[in-house]
Amino acid sequence: MENLTADDLRDLFLFEHLDEDRLAWLVEHGQVETRVAGSRVLSEGEEATCFFVLLDGEVALSRTVGGERVEVIRSSHRGSYFGATQSFVSAGGVATRLYGATVDAVVDTRMYQLPADEFGAIFREWFPMAVHLLEGLFLGMQNTNRVVAQRERLLALGSLSAGLTHELNNPAAAAVRATAALRERVAGMRHKLAMLAKGKLDPAVLPALVRLQEEAVERVAKAPRLSPMETADREDEVSDWLDARGIEGGWDLAPRLVAGGLDVEWLEKAVGLCPQTASEPAVRWLGYTVETESLMNEIEDATTRVSTLVGAAKQYSQMDRAPFQVVDVHELLDSTLVMLGGKLGDGVEVVREYDRSLPALPAYAAELNQVWTNLVDNAVAAMGGRGTLTVRTWRDGDCAVVEVGDTGAGIAPEVKSRIFEPFFTTKAVGEGTGLGLDISWRIVVKKHHGDIRVESRPGDTRFSVWLPLTVEAPREGLAAVADLLDGADPAVLGDPA
Repeated sequence: MENLTADDLRDLFLFEHLDEDRLAWLVEHGQVETRVAGSRVLSEGEEATCFFVLLDGEVALSRTVGGERVEVIRSSHRGSYFGATQSFVSAGGVATRLYGATVDAVVDTRMYQLPADEFGAIFREWFPMAVHLLEGLFLGMQNTNRVVAQRERLLALGSLSAGLTHELNNPAAAAVRATAALRERVAGMRHKLAMLAKGKLDPAVLPALVRLQEEAVERVAKAPRLSPMETADREDEVSDWLDARGIEGGWDLAPRLVAGGLDVEWLEKAVGLCPQTASEPAVRWLGYTVETESLMNEIEDATTRVSTLVGAAKQYSQMDRAPFQVVDVHELLDSTLVMLGGKLGDGVEVVREYDRSLPALPAYAAELNQVWTNLVDNAVAAMGGRGTLTVRTWRDGDCAVVEVGDTGAGIAPEVKSRIFEPFFTTKAVGEGTGLGLDISWRIVVKKHHGDIRVESRPGDTRFSVWLPLTVEAPREGLAAVADLLDGADPAVLGDPA
C-alpha cells in the first residue's frame, strides 16, 4: 500500500486551508487506493462506506436510468470528490447510506480514501457551523421542492376542478330536466289510460295493449341508429299516417315514435286492436310509453356519467389510499383522461393502446397521475385542441412503459434539451409555469427510479415514461436528506471547475 504524506493533500482545494494537525489526522486515518483503467471504484446501490478524493487519473460517474447505465459526468480534475458525501449530515440519525451512482476508472487512477464514519465525525467537529449551514441548505432544498410541487399540484387541481364541475353539471342538469319531463309524461299516461277506458274499449283488448306497451319498451332499447336523412323520411311517413288516421299533432308526435323505433307497420298492428273511438288515445298512450322509457334511459345515462366522474376523481386523487401502493397503471391513465375530459373536448380523438398483460407496479399513484396530467395537458396544448392523442403501454424487460403521443407541431430541436428545466416553458405568458415537466421528471426519476424520454418531429411527439416493476419505497426524513446529498441535483462528483 502506498504511503500517504501531508504534501499529497496540502495542494488539494479541499484541504488547502487546513493546518498541519488536521492534515496529519487525514494522513493517519486515510489511505491511497489505486484502480486500473476500466475497473470499478464503487457501485450504485451499495452501502456507502468511503469518501474518495481524486489524486491522479480520470473517473466517470453513471446512474441507472430506465434499466440502462447512463454516464452523467467524468472528471480528471485533481481534488474531485465522490462517494459518501452525505456522511457529515445528520450522522447517526441516517439509515444505511447507499452510493447514489456508479464510479469507474477511465484510466489508471489514484485516490485518497477515508472511511465515511470517521470523515463524518471529524467534519462535524472541525466545521460545526458549516455542517449546520449544509443541513439547512439541503433541508431548505427539500422543503422548497415540496412547496413548488404542491403549488404546481394546486394549480393543476384548480384547473381540473373547473373542468370536473363543468363535466358534472352537464349530466346532472340533464337528469333534472329528464326527471321533470318524466313526471309530466307519467301524468299524461294516467290521463290517456282513463280516456281509453271511456272509449268503450273491450276489456279483453286491454291485455293486448299492455303487451304492445311492453313490446314498445323493448323496441326503444333496440331502436336502430338512423342517419338524419333516414330519420326525416320515417318521421314524414309516420306523420302522414297519423294525419290519415285523424290524429292531431302528428308533426309533434311522429319524432317521438320514430326515436323509439316505432314505424307505420307496427303502429297499424297496435291500432288494429282498438275501436275507432280509442285509436288516438291508444297511439298517444304508446307515445307516452316510448317517451317515458327514453327519459328513464337518459336519466340512467346521466347518473351513470356522474357516478363515473366521481369514481374517476376518487381514483385520480387517491384520497382514501396509502401514498405508496401497488397499482394498475391503466386505471390511473383512465382516471386522468376522464378528469381531463373537459380539456380534450370534441376536437381531440383519444386512442388507447394498452398492454393488458402488464402487471401491477409499486408507485406513488397520486403523483403518477400528476405526471399523466402534465403530459396530456401539454399534448393537448401542442395540438391546439385538435388532433389525435395516443396513450400506449407495454413492457420492456423489468420496466412498464407508458407513452403519451400527440399530432401537434412538435418540439423545436433548439429547445428540446431544455424542456425538463424548471421554469422553462414554450407557452405564452400566463399559460404555463414551466414546472410541469420538471416536476414530472422528479417524480419519475427521483421517486420511482425510472426514466422519462421524448422523441419529437412535426406531427409526432412522444413522451415515454419508464417505471420499474419492482422498486422499494423512497426513504423519508433524514435518510431522504442524505439521499439529496449523494444522489440528487448536487453532483456526486464534486469539482471546483
